[in-house]
Amino acid sequence: MSIVIALLGLAFLVLIHEAGHFFVSLAVGMRPRKFYIGFPPALVKTKRNGIEYGIGAIPLGGYVRIPGMHRPAAKDVDLVFSRALHAAPELVGPAERLKRSLAAEDYETAKLRLAEFDERAKEAGVPPQQIEKHVQDIQDALSPQAYWRAPVWKRVAAISAGPLTNLVFAVVLFAVVFMTAGWDATSRVAVVLHGRPAAAAGLHSGDRVIEINGQPVAANQISNRINASHGRALTLGVLRSGKLIFLPPVHPKKDSSDGRYRLGFSLAGQPLGFGGAIWQSVKTTGYVARDTVKALGGILHSKERGQIGGPVGISRTAADAVHYGWASYLSVLAFISLSLALLNLLPLLPLDGGHIAFSLLEGIRGRAIAREIYERVSAVGIAIVLLLFVVGLSNDVGRLGGG
Repeated sequence: MSIVIALLGLAFLVLIHEAGHFFVSLAVGMRPRKFYIGFPPALVKTKRNGIEYGIGAIPLGGYVRIPGMHRPAAKDVDLVFSRALHAAPELVGPAERLKRSLAAEDYETAKLRLAEFDERAKEAGVPPQQIEKHVQDIQDALSPQAYWRAPVWKRVAAISAGPLTNLVFAVVLFAVVFMTAGWDATSRVAVVLHGRPAAAAGLHSGDRVIEINGQPVAANQISNRINASHGRALTLGVLRSGKLIFLPPVHPKKDSSDGRYRLGFSLAGQPLGFGGAIWQSVKTTGYVARDTVKALGGILHSKERGQIGGPVGISRTAADAVHYGWASYLSVLAFISLSLALLNLLPLLPLDGGHIAFSLLEGIRGRAIAREIYERVSAVGIAIVLLLFVVGLSNDVGRLGGG
């Protein structure tokens, strides 16, 4: 059940990311064509005011389709209509006329040529599945609502809305945790995990941990003292109903998610007021952002590279957090939401940060960047993103194997 809750949380983070793109695009006049919860094939869908809303069969967050992300090019015609041209040679003429209009950037004429091509394809009996989607894509790219035709500020607003939504959501989650579960740890045990060493030793929720191996311990020292044991036996002295009780010796276990030694319990925190929670949330977000950027920047160094997690590790961390209670789960979800925002803000195509960077460059230059440059930079960006994915996945496998 915990893994299901974890996956639902991760899917929700993707969904609100896409919702950010959707609502801001709608607000600035770049009317999206689709907004789905989950990915196709569609289980349920409906169309309202030119927008297709649906629920996909693959429950991995959601997606939004903004029209005309790239300037249409003549080579697109050969690329997307190759099967139709092979099946119906009589379409070569209309296709060439469409290509000439696109090459000349005569987009009003290109609309007429595209309509001509579509009509001739239907007359030739070309199966609709071979052309309908591609015709719609080019129509969207030629429409006044196309992304590439919008002013720079509109493009930046629409694209940055996704990661900014994740960023704001992370701040809100941290603040909620600080206002309810608290920030500064106390010595009072909040949750004892079933089947973990602490439970086997007889630790109870509500106990106050005041000694470890006969030495007094402050609340903020408990976790580090347990980790410093490196698995050696520990004896906890706890206050229970006003009486000092010494639990049987117990061996901490190494947590595969972060390599720390734990006994399997969490401590209650001291709740903060609204202002303090907001301020602490902003500071925490800044610290995590700094460390995440540092880890991404040091990917060539083994120490920093080892901190990058993949989908398996992220899901496992979220699932483990469920066992420690809702506050722990929300904290992990906030960390993941922030990481998702920062990853998407990297200035690499096809990530959001890449689109933002190119929009700003085009605004500075006063003219569009060639489509070929977009494609070359995208190839490099995809390679780097795949490298991050492979590194994260290899780290996940190493942790699962006890490495």
